[in-house]
Amino acid sequence: MQPVTSPDEHAETPAEREAEEPSATPAAEEKPWWDDEGMPWKQQPTRADYWCLGWFMFIGVFSLILIPTRAWMIAAAPDWLAILTGGRTATAASGALAAVGQMPHWPWVLVAASIMSLKFDWVYWWAGKLWGRGMIEIWAGRSKRAQRNYARAERWAEKLGPIGFFIAYIPMPLPLMQVVFVLAGAQGMSIKRFLVYDYIASTAFLVFYFWLGWSVGEPAVDLLNWYARIAGYVAIGLIVVIMFSTYFTSKKKVEASQEK
Repeated sequence: MQPVTSPDEHAETPAEREAEEPSATPAAEEKPWWDDEGMPWKQQPTRADYWCLGWFMFIGVFSLILIPTRAWMIAAAPDWLAILTGGRTATAASGALAAVGQMPHWPWVLVAASIMSLKFDWVYWWAGKLWGRGMIEIWAGRSKRAQRNYARAERWAEKLGPIGFFIAYIPMPLPLMQVVFVLAGAQGMSIKRFLVYDYIASTAFLVFYFWLGWSVGEPAVDLLNWYARIAGYVAIGLIVVIMFSTYFTSKKKVEASQEK
């Protein structure tokens, strides 16, 4: 005669069932680092993706360094600042100096400035070619206001077409220039055509700024001479501000990561 067993005698305990069941979120199903919302790409990045992103990082560092450098060079050597950066303010200052005969080599300055004004624009075109709207989505972020501004800039860029290159150089609160460049790459515009449009538009505005400086002439030169006396202090002050802002930004990021 077989012994009678209760129905619950061989029932698995909760601990045994948990040990037998597969984990609900195995490590294999975790998202890889590159599949993050903060990345511009939608697939596993290639060497080209890394290089393009690296160029954006370089642009950020270059722009940060240029803040105090520009503050000093605009008075000390506006011609070299225009040659190195293609900046509109430096070009206008060069025009003022040329008007009073202090810059006889101004044609070379204007030609070099028109070329250097394109120094990083191709990176935005490349980003559009690689990632489509990826960089625009990163710039917009989670801010509703930024998303509206970038969406408005995109609508403008799509309607304007090649004319958008000229409108993009007009100072305005919308981030139209970056959007025009990125969409040019995303929509399949060739790099040669992109550079031709960009060069014509940039040169037209640089000539306009040079003419403005030439028209003002001596009063603008007097202002530059006055600013030259304090340019060094302004540059030092900007360096201090950048150092402190970088320190506090890094500190906030560390504190936020520790809270998580």
